[in-house]
Amino acid sequence: MHTAQVTSRTIAVEHVRITSIHPFAQVRAALEAQLPQLDPSIMGLLASGDEDAVNYQDAHGPTLSIFLTREHGDLLAIAGGKRNAVQFEIGNPIIASKMTRHDLAASLYAPLRVALFETPEGEAVFEYDKPSTLFGQTGNAQVTEVALFLDRELETALVRAAG
Repeated sequence: MHTAQVTSRTIAVEHVRITSIHPFAQVRAALEAQLPQLDPSIMGLLASGDEDAVNYQDAHGPTLSIFLTREHGDLLAIAGGKRNAVQFEIGNPIIASKMTRHDLAASLYAPLRVALFETPEGEAVFEYDKPSTLFGQTGNAQVTEVALFLDRELETALVRAAG
């Protein structure tokens, strides 16, 4: 006898595409120069509950950081050749905590995923799902408010990198 309950529902997600005329390598370098790698000490500050240190980092640290990079283009070597394609996990653990404290389901989308790839025509393209439409499914106004901030910050960073 199973005691687990499974439910599902359909949600609307807004997908964003930003196309650059600049080469893939230039756009990637611009993004990586703009967004630092995640400082792992932030996780420790949050876990320790040190509000003063977290508030200082929140006020003086980067708004967004790169958590992780996955080289998806390398996976295509098995299918005839590598391509320029990378997936980034981008976010901020302090900002994530401002959402998950109100609804732990928001942890499903933090950090955010962003794909950067090169089209056959040589364009560099960012694609991602708009944070407010992902986090907004929680129905929590406090989560959505933070997600709307992420909409603006992420788009600004990607448009700047795209040139």
